[in-house]
Amino acid sequence: MKLRDAWTEDKMLITAWSTSPSVEMAGALARCPFDTVTVDMQHGAHSEDTAFASVRAISVAGKPAILRIPVGRNDLASRALDMGFEAVIAPMINSVADAVAFARAMKYPPQGERSWGPMRALQIHKDYTPERYFQAANAQTLALAMIETREAFADLDGILATDGIDGIFVGPSDLSISWSNGAGVDPNNEDLQDVIAQIGRRARDAGKFAAIFAVNPADVPRFAKMGYRLAALNTDPGILHAGAAVMLEQARS
Repeated sequence: MKLRDAWTEDKMLITAWSTSPSVEMAGALARCPFDTVTVDMQHGAHSEDTAFASVRAISVAGKPAILRIPVGRNDLASRALDMGFEAVIAPMINSVADAVAFARAMKYPPQGERSWGPMRALQIHKDYTPERYFQAANAQTLALAMIETREAFADLDGILATDGIDGIFVGPSDLSISWSNGAGVDPNNEDLQDVIAQIGRRARDAGKFAAIFAVNPADVPRFAKMGYRLAALNTDPGILHAGAAVMLEQARS
């Protein structure tokens, strides 16, 4: 199932978060019961080579792939779609101008400025002919703008209204740094919870997709009630450590 189609079903989707530059690890995450896998080029160790190889490994496992690009790398956004990723997360979208630049890189004319060349995407998504891909791409590929600063929150309605922005992705840790004026990192800050709830509700009201990084997996049901429909669970080392802890506890009990 395409990621856009899963979104229209209005169910909560869970994504694994691939930070290690390992194609095998990304493929292994895709074979777990996650709904999708996100490859991280911002804070993760992925290079273009490992990221673009990972999308094939994820797709072979029957899961849609998402890429988080580094800050300001809109050139990678359009390349990611050409490689077969179904969604791109852009960090530090702090203004409407940032959102417009990102959206234009993600969409074909007349909506944007993406140029033609999805040869790898057509190999992965075999249900498309070139003509059908061109006709469907603007609707089927998702541009997710990260909301993680006071500036972004202040401009939230404008970002949500930007043509070509399909949704937002909240980074609670960075948002907590901005919200506390640099006092520290605390995604569980009580003052921040109403802000997170507002973002989810306002995205839903705007008809846009809301996603968030769940630092604590137990928060996912709460985020779902706020209107979020995609949650990221930990990074691949964190998932590995959590699984090892469960297995070792069983073995040693």
